[in-house]
Amino acid sequence: MTAAGHLLAAGIGAQGPILFSRFMEVALYHPEHGYYRRARREQGADPFGMHGDFYTATQLQPVFGRLIAAQCAHWQQQLGAGEAFHVVEWGAGRGEMAEHLSSFRYSAVDVDGGEVPAAFEGVIFCNELFDALPVEAVRVCRREARMMRVGLSDGRFVWVEGEPLTGPWLPYAVNLCARIAEIREEEEVWLELPVGLESLLARMTRPLTRGFVLAIDYGYTEREIIRFPRGTLMAYRRHQALDDVLLNPGEQDITAHVPFTHLEHCAQALGLLTTPLRSLTQLLMSAGEADQFAGALAAPDDAAALRLRMQLKSLLFGLGETFRCLVMEKRSG
Repeated sequence: MTAAGHLLAAGIGAQGPILFSRFMEVALYHPEHGYYRRARREQGADPFGMHGDFYTATQLQPVFGRLIAAQCAHWQQQLGAGEAFHVVEWGAGRGEMAEHLSSFRYSAVDVDGGEVPAAFEGVIFCNELFDALPVEAVRVCRREARMMRVGLSDGRFVWVEGEPLTGPWLPYAVNLCARIAEIREEEEVWLELPVGLESLLARMTRPLTRGFVLAIDYGYTEREIIRFPRGTLMAYRRHQALDDVLLNPGEQDITAHVPFTHLEHCAQALGLLTTPLRSLTQLLMSAGEADQFAGALAAPDDAAALRLRMQLKSLLFGLGETFRCLVMEKRSG
């Protein structure tokens, strides 16, 4: 059993089956044994890139960084902010974006306790941040929604049916199940409840006096929930997607698709304006100058040019169609 697993097992032994959000929090964010914390501390435990567990768009540098910087420059001009313009990146990972955003005032903030800049105007940027937030797991069977907890059986973590779902999240679950029932009949539906999403968004945007929030992630809209009757929880290890999210806590990534319709509602409740959801490809195609891709799409004449071309193709026709972008705006006054 992993180090994080021993901690979780001790908690289950003392208190009984735990909520999945607690399991996910320890597995990913425990200060010593969590997946992301361990990667920072241990040589060779970096989860990103070819030798890690997954790729993100930020690894496709310099193309991705240049295009995001171009979008930020456009917003800087739109705001007329000048040198006061500040770009704050939440969940910066290995910090690949810092170099490309260095022409602006730039800060990186950790989700779990990083120092948040004081009041500023500019852009808040996050890439694959919300998909790693701890969620609750819910199973709906015969029209009854129950929380799913994590227990222990023969030394392995297992799902255990918990208490009925009540409170403000019940209408959320009922609505998503109704969406699925419109198209297909399912005896059993699994859902994730994004219990920490609104509070994190509020924390992120509180110091922003005027500007934009750019969230890039993979997820679904309310209408698209039909695609996921078994939920969206997944684990990733060594570039393999795994269904068993309870296996090897602390040594594999755990994600849940972002419910973008709910994220839009959270933003609007906080007084933010939202624009229609776009794919990453659509965002990047609109960033910068109209002819910005001409050189990269021309026949490459050396290894560097070929690398740029392959990065651009991966962004525009690979990851770019998988990832969604939600732009939120806070206006002063």
